[in-house]
Amino acid sequence: MTTVPTERCDTLADQVEALNSGTVTSSELVGRAIEAIEASRPTLNAFRSVRRDAALAEAADADRRLAQGQRLPLLGVPIAIKDDTDLEGEPTAFGCPADGLAPAPADSEMVRRLRAAGAVIVGKTNAPELGQWPITGGAAFGHTRNPWHRGRTPGGSSGGSAAVVAAGIVPAAIGSDGAGSVRIPASWTNLVGIKPQRGRIPTFPDPEAFHGLTVFGPLARTVADAALLLDTLSGRHPGDLHQPPPVSTAEWVGRDPGRLRIGLSLDIPFTATPTTLDPQVRRAVEAVARTLTALGHDVVVDNPRYGTLFGLNFLPRSMAGLEDWRRRFPDPSLLDHRTLENARNGRVLHGLPLAAARKAEPHLRRRIGKVFDRVDVVLAPVTATGPLRVDAIDGLSNWATDKVITAACPYTWPWNVLGWPSVAVPAGFTADGLPVGAQLMGNANSETLLVCLAAQLESELRWDLHTPEHWW
Repeated sequence: MTTVPTERCDTLADQVEALNSGTVTSSELVGRAIEAIEASRPTLNAFRSVRRDAALAEAADADRRLAQGQRLPLLGVPIAIKDDTDLEGEPTAFGCPADGLAPAPADSEMVRRLRAAGAVIVGKTNAPELGQWPITGGAAFGHTRNPWHRGRTPGGSSGGSAAVVAAGIVPAAIGSDGAGSVRIPASWTNLVGIKPQRGRIPTFPDPEAFHGLTVFGPLARTVADAALLLDTLSGRHPGDLHQPPPVSTAEWVGRDPGRLRIGLSLDIPFTATPTTLDPQVRRAVEAVARTLTALGHDVVVDNPRYGTLFGLNFLPRSMAGLEDWRRRFPDPSLLDHRTLENARNGRVLHGLPLAAARKAEPHLRRRIGKVFDRVDVVLAPVTATGPLRVDAIDGLSNWATDKVITAACPYTWPWNVLGWPSVAVPAGFTADGLPVGAQLMGNANSETLLVCLAAQLESELRWDLHTPEHWW
């Protein structure tokens, strides 16, 4: 795959501007997206379901509204959502076999907000079973492939969403992040991915997702696009357990963040299996650090103090969340053996261990938050390696699977425990032309600072000019 600047794909902002000016119609944009979805299905394999007729009808309605002078943030723009999101009339299979699964009775609050903003949802994108792995594949749909290399995964669990944006099928998509599931695929497909503050985007009809670990977040080619989508979806909902103060991030794109002190953190948080940072990823993140220095920031080596027991807070919440989801399926025997084993562990951890994990969270925030007494932002790798093979965990035991995924993706999960925001940005390419990324990690409710800094980096690195060749 080429890693030199290629023809620039339309961004979300480009499409909004073109629609508002009348130089393109929603029917044209949505029609092109549907055609690209169908053309790419045998190879990219990124969509679980496609709303062909419904999306084209909604596009025609958007054209009528645009012709009447109506203007909304996303009116007429094609957008994709992940398979874990309730869409009225379709099953919420979350990467699992959907046999006997009833369709969702109503849209989730996030989908309602997308529709209210005028977006046309073209379909639901693939995810691994219940979002467990950073590889998007499974018995229900096969392997989703990376537009940069068909033998590699786009990451997970929001791999389908990342793949369709990276391939230029839609300008932006929604993913969810419970241990890095927005940031990892963003990193492995040369995109921007925002994991916002817990509660920033409502999870309703669930009061929270995976006991507070999982949040929804945007995937896009540029920081401005990701910020626009984040702001469109943000805002409190009375049914949500978490109610952060409101922020508006799009207005911070292009601002000068001032001189910041940035902590470069390459140390890997404690894991139960051996992990090392690939030298190519290290060099890429260090190159981002040098760019930040050239932009006038002070970059120092500084690592959050995670401690060896930090992971004990993550496991009860993630495993209990898997058990919660398992109960939604009428025939759990259709699920992967690893899913069933993890869900059984979740039943054991659902009581006192889960309660203890939630009770410890404020203490963990205070301890790890001390890093922000020394720095304004933490810069770290998103992953320890480049994109894995699409079949890297096929047929493995649970323990063998954990070793593979932990070795590749040990960096992102702590911020899910804390509930704090992080923005993944492209950091360059390996010698084989595979994308890798860095993450800018902030304290509570720091999205505006992170978006401001990420946009400053983008203006220098111009990752939006690097797109994969179309190969489907």
